[in-house]
Amino acid sequence: MISSSLHPGLVSAHCERRRRWPFALTPRSIGLLLAGFVWLIPGFWEARLAWAMLAWDALVLVAALLDGLRLPNPAKMTVTRSWSNAPALDSETEIELTVENHSRILLDCRLVDDLPPALVAEPQTHRLIAFPGIPARLRYSVQPKERGDWETGWLYLRYRTGLGLAERWARAPLTQTVRVYPALRTGEEQQIFLARSRQIDLQLRRAQQRGLGRDFESLREYREGDDLRDLCWTATARRGSPITRQYQTERSQPVWIVLDCGRLMRTRVSMSQTLKNSGSAPIHSKLDHACTTSVALAQLALYSGDRVGLLAYGQSIQQRLLPGRGAGHLRQLIESLALARAEVSEADHLRATAVLNRLQPRRSLILWVTDLAETAMRPEVIDGAMQLLRRHVLLFVAMAQPEVEAIARSRPKNIDELFRAAAAQEMAGRRELLLARLHEQGALTLDLNPEALTSSVLNNYLMVKERAMV
Repeated sequence: MISSSLHPGLVSAHCERRRRWPFALTPRSIGLLLAGFVWLIPGFWEARLAWAMLAWDALVLVAALLDGLRLPNPAKMTVTRSWSNAPALDSETEIELTVENHSRILLDCRLVDDLPPALVAEPQTHRLIAFPGIPARLRYSVQPKERGDWETGWLYLRYRTGLGLAERWARAPLTQTVRVYPALRTGEEQQIFLARSRQIDLQLRRAQQRGLGRDFESLREYREGDDLRDLCWTATARRGSPITRQYQTERSQPVWIVLDCGRLMRTRVSMSQTLKNSGSAPIHSKLDHACTTSVALAQLALYSGDRVGLLAYGQSIQQRLLPGRGAGHLRQLIESLALARAEVSEADHLRATAVLNRLQPRRSLILWVTDLAETAMRPEVIDGAMQLLRRHVLLFVAMAQPEVEAIARSRPKNIDELFRAAAAQEMAGRRELLLARLHEQGALTLDLNPEALTSSVLNNYLMVKERAMV
């Protein structure tokens, strides 16, 4: 779950005049004015009755003017916006608007909250009744569509009395920066992987694989064949005989999440084919799905005692976070993932490889989420992966395109579909060949649709932990 400290802050402001002449007639008063034309019917026979229409309209306008003068000044209205939870993809966020009426008149209010398109497709009009001296509240929900920082606009307010012949326009500067975070897995889904992680941890404790890794375990007398570099000279001096150190497999390992933010990760895909057919599936980019998986892996790895780092790159390094532990570190990682943006150009994979080798000289587990470009030559990302394999355990994930796979599996009905199916099958074959060659070099490779990405990555992480591969 996202910590409450990630919530957007509460913002409050006094209303101010929206225009130079901030009054208007309501539909009720306009309807009464139009009703005056009824006097024109008897006016065809008696001209003096036509003057009754003018008298009626004048009466309505005077009543509307007096009703408008009763409306309080906008400065007597205070508006507040608060958020029930941190905005995240694939989850609803509830917004509460509070109107405080400091006048002595009951007001019928209509509010329009100007939110960015990343939060709501079109602004909606909300209605509430503001009693004098009593805060009036309304709640509505939005479902964010894009990650990142977004600026909210002003709150626009129209209010009228109970008579409802005139209304006044006002606005309040409720501008603030709202950060939309990656989607998170539910607690029920995460519990399965956490339970498996606890089981693996208990197995490793019982095994106590001595001689592997570089975590100090105990001291013992030197035996023929032991590495001289493991001699403990202080203990040797105290006991008068050679003493060597014994090591065990490290329980805490560095885990790096490497995200490709190049043009290939801008592609938008649907999470579920079933939901897609029903028209209710959320459409996000491949990078959005990769960020969701990264948060899930970070939660599981931190729970397992590992340290998690992040490297998001495009043409340059966008986000860099050294491995760490704790709730504060997880928050920093989520903040960094929220700001990762897909670029329009190809990512510089070799630069990312060089930076990662410099930041992590010791052996670690690396999750690299990317996609393979369709080029005649070997993609640059494969060359970068080969360099990492010399030192690290690499889990290389290529995000597939469900539409291309569907075309490759389809049965052509005409010449055009035949050529499309042949091209899709050629692309799939080339991807399979590249990943097979990378697997031969020792990498763990996955070619997955976005909907299967998170579960597969978490299962592979647990498999690496169980086998003590790092």
